[in-house]
Amino acid sequence: MRLVMLGPPGAGKGTQGQRLAKHFNVPQLSTGDMLRAAVKVESPIGLAAKSIMDTGGLVGDDLVIGCVQERLSQDDAQRGFILDGFPRTVAQAKALDELLDASDLRLTGVIELLVDEEKLLQRIEKRAAEAVAKGEEPRADDNPDTMRKRLASYRESTAVLSNFYYNQGRLLSIDGMREVDRVSADILEALS
Repeated sequence: MRLVMLGPPGAGKGTQGQRLAKHFNVPQLSTGDMLRAAVKVESPIGLAAKSIMDTGGLVGDDLVIGCVQERLSQDDAQRGFILDGFPRTVAQAKALDELLDASDLRLTGVIELLVDEEKLLQRIEKRAAEAVAKGEEPRADDNPDTMRKRLASYRESTAVLSNFYYNQGRLLSIDGMREVDRVSADILEALS
């Protein structure tokens, strides 16, 4: 199973990706997590990405593609993967296809979580409040102003991926505003 999760920030790609990874026994590969880990250890990719991520921007293709290529080459990703947060542009989608083609592989499908942006902003505020309530530091991008910028960036560069994958016959659109278990069930039904 080789899947891509699409949808704006906060749509539930991470949650659904984790569930799918467990169901299919493949790793969930979040470029956001990979980049945050790189920032934490202050690697060259992390240092380059930090200032962009902190202001809600999207990290450039070269950094992200290099990070993904390295991760897909690891043993646990050989039998499949769930990609969360990549690709974000048509150029990245084409680069992913090239990476897979080089190994004679193809994506199984692309899951797009459709969401209401205003409700999404409320969801992000709730996630930040829950982190604070647990004594954790909220993610730097979990605030309304940054989220509005990220949503605008998503609409400008990432939303075109829906058409790209739809035209290839690989797009499965799912209502991401439903209850988490219902969304999971809808995804599994769409994949069957």
